[in-house]
Amino acid sequence: MGGVTAANLAPILLVLGDEELLATRAVTEAVAKVRSADPGADVREYQAGALAVGEIAEMLSPSLFGGRRLLILRSGQDARKDLVAALLAYAKDPDPEVQLLVLHLGGAKGKAFADGLRAAGATVVPAAKLKGHRDRVAFVRDEIRRAGGKCTDDAAEALIAAVGNDLRELAAACSQLIADTDGRISADTVSRYYRGRVEVTGFTVADATMVGDVPAALEALRWALHVGVDPVPIADALADGVRTVARVASAGRGNAYQLASSLGMPAWKIERAQRQGRGWTPEGLVRAMQVAAECNAAVKGGSDDRAYALERAVFSVAAARQGGTR
Repeated sequence: MGGVTAANLAPILLVLGDEELLATRAVTEAVAKVRSADPGADVREYQAGALAVGEIAEMLSPSLFGGRRLLILRSGQDARKDLVAALLAYAKDPDPEVQLLVLHLGGAKGKAFADGLRAAGATVVPAAKLKGHRDRVAFVRDEIRRAGGKCTDDAAEALIAAVGNDLRELAAACSQLIADTDGRISADTVSRYYRGRVEVTGFTVADATMVGDVPAALEALRWALHVGVDPVPIADALADGVRTVARVASAGRGNAYQLASSLGMPAWKIERAQRQGRGWTPEGLVRAMQVAAECNAAVKGGSDDRAYALERAVFSVAAARQGGTR
């Protein structure tokens, strides 16, 4: 941020739109620029609907002690008429030592305030939700570019297909891709990186755990949580995986189709459980069932860190399997 001076800080910033990520980013960047120009800058935040004219007038008036100030006014659309009038009057002749940042949802409510700020010369920072696919493609390309990388249109398309439309998820995915690659992002890069991950479910986690593949189980678990899979069905799937292997193992050897009726399970599920059951001992399965029950209780009982409870269960179930082979 070196090189930022008072001369290149916009006196009035209007952050216009209802996309939280873009609005938050605009505020963060404004604070960083002001602090770069003056590390001791006074930064204050207000809610427009709860602010009286007298309070803001004091902050907008010239300071006896000097130094830069950044005033952040949130929910500008809620400002009362007297406050709007005072701020629009101020915007026509702003103090060079003060930067005023107004966040406004951009709708019909309080439109006169936003229009007045724009007419007074405010620098507008767009923060509207991206409704069109092309807008999201442009967002992804810009994210990669901001991080020093390069991204083609088809790579951005592939990333959106893999991650979805949520801007926070897309921004996080862009950061991860840049961190894990050389920064030149193609559709092939995205395809290799995300291959098979979109379909991750609790059963993917459970299947890998039951055969003792801890790295695959943890990768699937973390990805499932990252893309928004609820922890409860993951815990349920893990418990179901352990129970199924235990029930099939206790039924003894036999043809899956013959066991299907007595166990009340489809043959394919019995065949899978028979494969997963290799290497397990009865003692190991008892321990795994205890672990799964504890995990379920933690996840459904409002544990402070449900992701940690699931990770611990993966390690513990795998350990129970290994313990049975010694």
